[in-house]
Amino acid sequence: MDSAQKLHQILQQYLPPKSIDYCLELWKKNPFNFSVTRSRKSKFGDFRWKKDHPLQTITINGDLNPYQFLITFIHEVAHLHAFVSHGLKISPHGNEWKRTFQELMHPLLRKEVFPMDILIPLSRHMRNPKATSVGDLFLTKELSKYNTHLPEKTGVFLADIQPERVFELNGRKFRKKETRRTRVLCEEISTGKRYLISQMAQVKLEI
Repeated sequence: MDSAQKLHQILQQYLPPKSIDYCLELWKKNPFNFSVTRSRKSKFGDFRWKKDHPLQTITINGDLNPYQFLITFIHEVAHLHAFVSHGLKISPHGNEWKRTFQELMHPLLRKEVFPMDILIPLSRHMRNPKATSVGDLFLTKELSKYNTHLPEKTGVFLADIQPERVFELNGRKFRKKETRRTRVLCEEISTGKRYLISQMAQVKLEI
């Protein structure tokens, strides 16, 4: 079995069916080492460039739902294509990467690949893509609906509760203060210390 066949077998396990052939063609255009990893809290995927290696490396978390996996795959492949086309001095998430990401994602923005509840906010997001889709509240909410393979989480998104509400996260109680871009300033009840917490954190409300 050659490398393309091996990659095809891997992608079949993680991607929406109508996107597999396209993603494989991207690999054939600019081959790279690919692996699926355990969950990483700090990132969904990773692109590593080593100038002394003939093939670069892309890794993606194996616990992502198919649509988040696809978005992450294209995001990381866009890094590779941008560096190949424009050199290593470009900013990782600068204009060259944004344009490349938009170009690579465009053929996938159709209902045969994504359900409409994801396609609408994703199309909007791709007008000016950011370094991570997590900062896009509406897109992240829609994507989270498809995390059916993960242990069920009870609670609400921190973004959806009112300021000054008390909530629980990982066994600790906080009071919500003010939103700062993609994070929320929160005060821990027991210590008075303040922390920035992702607005997409799922929390339990105090009754």
